[in-house]
Amino acid sequence: MSAEPKTTKKDYTSIPQTNIPHHNGGLDGDTVNEDDFDFDIDNEDDLVDHTLESMDYQVEVPGEEPTETGTSSMRMAFLNMANSILGAGIIGQPFAFRNSGLVGGIIVMVLLTILIDWTLRLIVINSHLSQTKSYQDTVNHCYGKYGKILLLFAISSFAYGGCMAFCVIIGDTIPHVLKAFIPTSITGPDSAIGWLFKRNVIIVLFTTCISYPLSLNRDISKLAKASGFALVGMLIIVVLTIVRAPFVDSSLRAPLTKLEWTVNYNIFQGISVISFALVCHHNTILIYQSMKNASISKFAKLTHISCIVSMICCLTMGINGVVNFGDATKGNVLNNFRSDDNWINVARFCFGLNMLTTFPLEVFVVRDVLKDVILGNAEGSTADLELNKMQHFTITTILVFSSMSVSLLTCNLGIILELIGATSASLMAYIIPPLCYLKLSWDQIDYKSSSKEDKREFIIWKALPSIACVLFGFSVMFISSFMSITQAVQGGTAGHCVDD
Repeated sequence: MSAEPKTTKKDYTSIPQTNIPHHNGGLDGDTVNEDDFDFDIDNEDDLVDHTLESMDYQVEVPGEEPTETGTSSMRMAFLNMANSILGAGIIGQPFAFRNSGLVGGIIVMVLLTILIDWTLRLIVINSHLSQTKSYQDTVNHCYGKYGKILLLFAISSFAYGGCMAFCVIIGDTIPHVLKAFIPTSITGPDSAIGWLFKRNVIIVLFTTCISYPLSLNRDISKLAKASGFALVGMLIIVVLTIVRAPFVDSSLRAPLTKLEWTVNYNIFQGISVISFALVCHHNTILIYQSMKNASISKFAKLTHISCIVSMICCLTMGINGVVNFGDATKGNVLNNFRSDDNWINVARFCFGLNMLTTFPLEVFVVRDVLKDVILGNAEGSTADLELNKMQHFTITTILVFSSMSVSLLTCNLGIILELIGATSASLMAYIIPPLCYLKLSWDQIDYKSSSKEDKREFIIWKALPSIACVLFGFSVMFISSFMSITQAVQGGTAGHCVDD
């Protein structure tokens, strides 16, 4: 007989742990039968499409009621999640591998992908266990007002930092593309309109005319088509970088040191940059709620596919970049190529447009956090509330143009990725989800009266993994932040702009 739900503080209803499916004693994955994947593939090129379409059908999971408020198909949700992961971070992966060492970077990438996949699913599981509708409300339920404030700070700083990084990349990519394909008589300093092709002018024009209008949307599912375009562009970037890197001039290369071939002492800084690339926890609930017939099992499949695809892209970019450019690898690997490399200018163009369409996803998140601050109170949830038109317009405008302003002052992407990855990403991905999961799991059992087998299962499969993940998160946060700031103070962040 299944356990009855019990009411906890603040009138939330907790779902008994037995109602959440387990994966053969594992970490709260879902048990999937082979019949769930029973479809015919006539064309191997259509494999992903068939897989994603098959997931649009509700998978029965005991004790789980699907929500029907979303409008995104599985394919649309995949495009949004993959685009959220494969943003600015992928272009910094060679820099991360240089910091971690080639062998160390591969190991870290695989392990972090597994960890990120788990903590992404934990956010949705925690939401179901606490019967809340947002990441913020889950943390508020578990750790009260101060826990929620900490999460809001982490989410807003991560997403806002992402906006700054995206604008930096727009300035590093689009101007060089335009100058490469438009005659010098138009783009040169002697031209009457030559000023339009300067880095800062391009950032202002493209952000204002493309990213800003997209950011004014209220429905995240409307960005799915833009996200699909961005993903195609990302594949083009990866392919062109792989093809062109072996043929660059020897003056742009530098040999790898012994540590950079194996495991480097800067590995924690590498972990930070990889974390920035893989973390999309701030978008998790938004994407989950946008899905048609959303369920834990469907979201688990979505997460597995998105994380695997993202890992393959990041590994490919990281290994290729660090092997070809060695110790000269920059925070943005496209800046390792000369500005007159026309093939790489195509990649720059795709990446710039990718950032223009990914930028609104981050604005969605920061705006949602500010909605909590403006409309929230000590006990209530803001998940079902909306900003009025004036609040929505004002907040979006401030977020877009303030983050854009920072990018006008620097082209050093590496330090931005390191600091955001070390602080905000660690809190969102490695510290807060397992802490909430541990608290909610503890609330589901009567530990003193439990059998030895139940106690052992709780300690091995819930307590120890959660505590280990939290300790890892704090280690990355403090060690990487200290190393990044020390290096910046000592002038070790120079030379990250593109070579002419």
